[in-house]
Amino acid sequence: MMLKRMKNYLLVHRHLIIQLIKRETFSRYKGSYLGLLWTVLTPLLMLVVYTVVFSEIFQSRWHSDQTNKLEFAIIVFCGLATFNIFSEVVSKSPSLILSNVNYVKKVVFPLEILSLVAIGAALVNAAINYSLIILFALLFMNTLNWTIVLLPFVLLPIILFSLGMSWFLSSLGVYLRDIGHVIGIIVQALMLLSPIFYSLDIIPNNLKWFYYINPIVYFVEDARKILIWGVIPDIGVYIIQVIIALLVCIFGLFWFIKTKKGFADVL
Repeated sequence: MMLKRMKNYLLVHRHLIIQLIKRETFSRYKGSYLGLLWTVLTPLLMLVVYTVVFSEIFQSRWHSDQTNKLEFAIIVFCGLATFNIFSEVVSKSPSLILSNVNYVKKVVFPLEILSLVAIGAALVNAAINYSLIILFALLFMNTLNWTIVLLPFVLLPIILFSLGMSWFLSSLGVYLRDIGHVIGIIVQALMLLSPIFYSLDIIPNNLKWFYYINPIVYFVEDARKILIWGVIPDIGVYIIQVIIALLVCIFGLFWFIKTKKGFADVL
């Protein structure tokens, strides 16, 4: 039932979703001189920062025999680009309905697609970041793996998981305004508690249990495997990821549908 509804939202409202994604993307840079060029300049500048901070100042290495300083920055950037899909969607979700109150009053407007727009806008930025990662891996690591064609499949779990969390949190944010502050702290904590700036190999054994149950770990590691190291992710683990992400997505949509009836009264 829920899967059919998700399919209908995508098919019936696809043109509206695309228009809203375009508006969301362009509005970020409205009034700036460089406009959409910032979507490329920002990740480039951040890559320079990662290279200087981690490779030069902290002398960090992903592998003990690693000599290419830029390689570390690319690995970190790949992890961060993947995490940002989740963090960008989840961080804005608690205020998603609150910032679009005018849509709540419109009976014919499908509020469910606001989360789809949020994930779509995040994927636009991710597409640019991944394109740069592939280019840098080719130029500075002499690597261009065929496994990059698996990227859409690898991103499927994080898309479903983030979408489900967005539906749940956007609804919860209407009734519990403080949730936005809590989510901001949790997202920052997850970034530091996920293998984005460091390798899983350095995690103490007594803390590894947390990384086994942290879904962000698998999202980040699988993206690195196919984009940088040319390794196919574990199929069994991937299937489990998809199932869990799909369950979160279905629950999130179910929660949203059940609770949205009271939005107008609260707002």
